[in-house]
Amino acid sequence: MGEYSFKEAMQQFLDGSRIKGGIQALQIEEIWEEIMGKTIARYTDKLQLIGDKLIITTSVAPLKKELLYQKDKIRQRVNEAMRRNIVHEVIIQ
Repeated sequence: MGEYSFKEAMQQFLDGSRIKGGIQALQIEEIWEEIMGKTIARYTDKLQLIGDKLIITTSVAPLKKELLYQKDKIRQRVNEAMRRNIVHEVIIQ
């Protein structure tokens, strides 16, 4: 039997778990302000991670339009911050 660090064991557990997306969404929420800045974070209503899709909800129309233009940059920044390629598509609602 191989030895694992606690981090590796937790990662293996999460990889096979149904709660993986919810936990990763919480991790993204925690660093959202660092990734996107205070103003965007303040007006972001909700973040969801469903499969490999990051769903960003905002009720501010100008912000929604700006986020639509930045979808690739958002995906890249989130993946870099998470140190894993977890987001393949960004959806703005």
